[in-house]
Amino acid sequence: MHREGRIKLLFILPAVAWVLCFTVFPLVYGVRLSLYNVKVGAADEFVGLANYRHFLEDARAWASLAVTLVFVGCGVAAQLVLGLALAVLFTRAMPLRGVMRTLLTAPLFATPIAVGFLFVTVFYEEGGLVNGLLGLKVPWLSHPTWAVVSVIIVDVWQWTPFCFLIFLAALGGIPEDCYEAARLETKSGWALFRHVTLPMLQPTVVLVLLLRITEAFKVFDIPFTLTTGGPGTATQVLTMYAYRTGMRFFNFGYASAISVVVFLMVTGIILVLFRRIRQVYQ
Repeated sequence: MHREGRIKLLFILPAVAWVLCFTVFPLVYGVRLSLYNVKVGAADEFVGLANYRHFLEDARAWASLAVTLVFVGCGVAAQLVLGLALAVLFTRAMPLRGVMRTLLTAPLFATPIAVGFLFVTVFYEEGGLVNGLLGLKVPWLSHPTWAVVSVIIVDVWQWTPFCFLIFLAALGGIPEDCYEAARLETKSGWALFRHVTLPMLQPTVVLVLLLRITEAFKVFDIPFTLTTGGPGTATQVLTMYAYRTGMRFFNFGYASAISVVVFLMVTGIILVLFRRIRQVYQ
């Protein structure tokens, strides 16, 4: 190998080492743990797929999966709609557009744990900001349904700016010629949006879906700090159930199996979306 080639390998070595240490090794070790009965103070016992069979029979796991699917479905859908609507709005001329755009993206840079603790005070039932302004007594954090709604609202508040930024950049890349040609047929703004903007944004929509669904399935910090999974287990997502199984009940084998199930679900969704992206570009 030439000296230049060795220098190139030297530069990519840190990235390869990072991926091996913090992605490949944890994944392989987690899969290995899921095949064992691993508990503190006891020797590891190989149990094969018993942890996965336990998952299929575990009512609490299925309840956590249902909460996760509701959270991902409602949250990501709301973020896509609001992000796209705001992006379309900000393509128009308006006073202080730059300042408003900066303020709108501010939640994106907040730490999720800090956001969770902040919204504990916002959704506080007695004297909280929301109930105080609206003059209501909504049990945001103590009622199972409202607790799920609260977690979704907080996630939407933080991650809608992410969708907004991507859609805004994509809208800026649509050629004006497309709109000029379409205006020869119609003057309707809705018709232009439906027949020009949305088809041109289809690859971007799929990309945002891919990124947000992947992250939403891994959510932990917001429900953990906002509701700690309660009331009861109303807001306990799968990642939180895995955490409690491993770190509180020290059943590391079953906790690893839950994590592998989440990984497989996300991988399946990613494969479907990648196939859709390929179809769009073909």
